[in-house]
Amino acid sequence: MVYSLSLIALVLVVGVVGFHQLEGMRWVDAVYFESMLAAGQGPPIPLITDWGKIFASVMGFVSVGTVLVTLVVNLGPIMSQVWRESLEQLETDARKLEQDVSGKKKDEAQAA
Repeated sequence: MVYSLSLIALVLVVGVVGFHQLEGMRWVDAVYFESMLAAGQGPPIPLITDWGKIFASVMGFVSVGTVLVTLVVNLGPIMSQVWRESLEQLETDARKLEQDVSGKKKDEAQAA
């Protein structure tokens, strides 16, 4: 978890510094711009320079990829456990239903 959050922080810092240097954005605007890219929202402010546009394109892929990988790495084991427990419960319920149905058939056969 610490590594994942550190990786996101590193990507944000690289993006903020890059936009500040390449586009001459104020620090707050650079943070806002990179945060929107990382969240997959797209660029909120029009870019001026070609290098800034290229940098934004690269950072868009890197930022979104980093966030997705972080979510998968951190939530994957949790979701796997939830999935496994749900399947076990479903199998238990199915077995119980089969027993109930077969028990009713036996009762009906004995009554006839």
